[in-house]
Amino acid sequence: QVQLVESGGGLAQPGGSLTLSCAASGFAFSNYLMSWYRQAPGKERELVAVITGAGGATNYVDSVVGRFTISRDNAKNALYLRMNSLKPEDTATYYCAKNRRFDKYYYSFRLDEYPDWGQGTQVTVSS
Repeated sequence: QVQLVESGGGLAQPGGSLTLSCAASGFAFSNYLMSWYRQAPGKERELVAVITGAGGATNYVDSVVGRFTISRDNAKNALYLRMNSLKPEDTATYYCAKNRRFDKYYYSFRLDEYPDWGQGTQVTVSS
């Protein structure tokens, strides 16, 4: 079955950096659009970044453009999110998610297309 295990969260100072990782198993990783989304206490889930299965296309929510970078290593079945210039408003639980469509070139930016996600990793940005 699909397993997604996030790691790399923690406490960072404003302006600092963190890299999140997601280990995927149980499905043909390279054929799926993958994403990172986040949820802060009392707020709705927010799609942060997506990357196509082939890795050729990425997109980000406006608030992280220029600061976050999503990437993947299909040989390792791994997804990453490099987060630079962190802000207190980036504080949230971050989740790795697998899109429902089997198509390495498929692209969308819709949070409702992700039936599978991991347990999340907490990111706290505070001085």
